[in-house]
Amino acid sequence: MSPIRVFQTVIALAALAVVGPVLAAYPDKPVRIVVPYAPGGAVDVVARKVAQKLSEQTGQSFFVENKPGASGTIGAQSVIRAAPDGYTLLALDNTFALLPFVFKKLPWEGDLPVVPIAVSAYTPVLVLVNSDSKYNDLASLIAFAKANPDKLTYGTGGNGSAPHFSAEAFQQAAGVKLSHIPYKGAGEAVTGLVGGQIDLVLLSTGSVASQIKAGKLRPLAASGSKRLASFPNVPTFAEAGLPGFGIVNWSGLVAPVGTPKDVIARLNAEVKKALDTPDMKAFLANLSADPGGGDPDAFSKLMKDENARWSVVAKKVDIEKQ
Repeated sequence: MSPIRVFQTVIALAALAVVGPVLAAYPDKPVRIVVPYAPGGAVDVVARKVAQKLSEQTGQSFFVENKPGASGTIGAQSVIRAAPDGYTLLALDNTFALLPFVFKKLPWEGDLPVVPIAVSAYTPVLVLVNSDSKYNDLASLIAFAKANPDKLTYGTGGNGSAPHFSAEAFQQAAGVKLSHIPYKGAGEAVTGLVGGQIDLVLLSTGSVASQIKAGKLRPLAASGSKRLASFPNVPTFAEAGLPGFGIVNWSGLVAPVGTPKDVIARLNAEVKKALDTPDMKAFLANLSADPGGGDPDAFSKLMKDENARWSVVAKKVDIEKQ
């Protein structure tokens, strides 16, 4: 082989070494999905099911790693700092839209520095009372609350939590004033409601479905544009006389800034494919949740809209930043 030919071959091999990783089919190694909360929560449960489906579809392992702490910021920071190659993803929810109004300082500047992939699920929010409560519908509860400011108590998983903000948005929409009883977690708030220690809670369906089915809690209304298939007798907020309240929880997948667009597009397509399968639909229906989907731009708009919505709520309520 001539020296020129040898030189050309070396150059070609060097070029392949540089672009090889880009040209390689994605994914060609296991993909880690960081859940910034403890195992067993709604985000974790949905993320594990999505990971299972993505593993089946791509033939490569997608696995969940839990990194809880500091309202999700510890896990998020680990993903933000990861290589933007599509092999470290973050499962997040609408809690991240609240963080700027909960913390005086976040580990990042400005908006969360991630690239949206797709929404995994939408989960409605319910207003619930104890099954022995005198309130059989939302109108009677609101009427009493208007006539008796601060008389009714509501429980949440803590100051600045998603249920806290949801309850504040409910009060603003209904024109009432309730008394906040913060617990260490949403589960404790549910226990408090079942035990008659508080008057109501506003929580997503996944947190209270078992207590509703057991007859321990009575749902008065659910967010969303249509009634829940799992609880068809529960009216929507609009049907119950409060069309101004439309809080719906969501969860989804994002990646570090700089992740290649073709990788984001592949992940988006695979997530949408997974959400369209019968077993995934049945899984989400059992949680009284709806499949997400959509493109990354739609997810990005959702995150911006949520931040704007909660900014309005936060300005009208005294939530001390941590």
